[in-house]
Amino acid sequence: MAGLRAAGEATRVRLLALLEEGELTVKDATAILGQSQPRISRHMKLLTEAGLVQRFPEGSWVYYRLAEGARGALVSSVLSKIEPDDPVIARDRVRLAAIKRAHAEAAAAYFGAHAELWDTMRALHVAEDAVELAMREIVGPAPFERFLDLGTGTGRLLDLFSDRYEFGLGLDTSHDMLRVARANLERSGVSGAQVRHGDIYALPAQPEAFDVVAVHQVLHYLDDPAGAIAEAARALRPGGRLLVVDFAPHDLEFLRVEHAHRRLGFSHEHVAAWMTAAGLDLVSIRDLAPEAGRTDQLTVTLWLARNTPETGDARRAVSRREVA
Repeated sequence: MAGLRAAGEATRVRLLALLEEGELTVKDATAILGQSQPRISRHMKLLTEAGLVQRFPEGSWVYYRLAEGARGALVSSVLSKIEPDDPVIARDRVRLAAIKRAHAEAAAAYFGAHAELWDTMRALHVAEDAVELAMREIVGPAPFERFLDLGTGTGRLLDLFSDRYEFGLGLDTSHDMLRVARANLERSGVSGAQVRHGDIYALPAQPEAFDVVAVHQVLHYLDDPAGAIAEAARALRPGGRLLVVDFAPHDLEFLRVEHAHRRLGFSHEHVAAWMTAAGLDLVSIRDLAPEAGRTDQLTVTLWLARNTPETGDARRAVSRREVA
């Protein structure tokens, strides 16, 4: 009943209708509805307390989205009773479309300002489409339920695997890149994915929550790649798979100075050892080397490991002993 009462007010119905189109901040909702920020914040608070809406803090911002499960179904039922040509809802959606265009333009501007960095990194290794094809092949064609992309950046992996998973979550520490990712996913029509601000060393997700976890071109930025792999392993369901993609060992020192790389690639043995220490079974290693004679490009390596029931049980036993 609380959910029905919360939804039974004109402004809150308008907010729910907007959230049906995707995530929203109070700032955006204020601009669309033409109401004060305190008023919109109060309505969002009531919807959240009623369980109809979820809130996700991200720095000084908070993103809202419709709840899932039974409460989400309740919202859909309420919204289905709105006339398709309701002039207020239609006007709100026009304004929402304008807001989304502005977000996309801002993201494109940021990406363009940093285009030199992306172009430099792409030129360092084999073609990106070859890497993406290899990632899809090594994970396998079978669909799965939940996908986690750590260090999601532009959100490309959420797009790449969107036909395989039911729910995708991308985490990144950069608010600017999260805005880029949101704009890219919106443009690609990926509806089953979210991006959130998060620390790769302290994941906000519940343990054993994901079928596939990907760490794509992230480890070389980290002081503690072994710790990141251990935390990624913790997020895997029994039978879940961890995909790590990074550079093989190289000697391009300028990457440390100009692009903040902490590590100049990783050997097969190093990453495999970290996966084993995290309680995972190594399944496959694949090297994508440059074409013969190309000395200006780096080899990209893919590691795939699995959380088998035996290794998962052993890791949980160790975790319980550490807590005790």
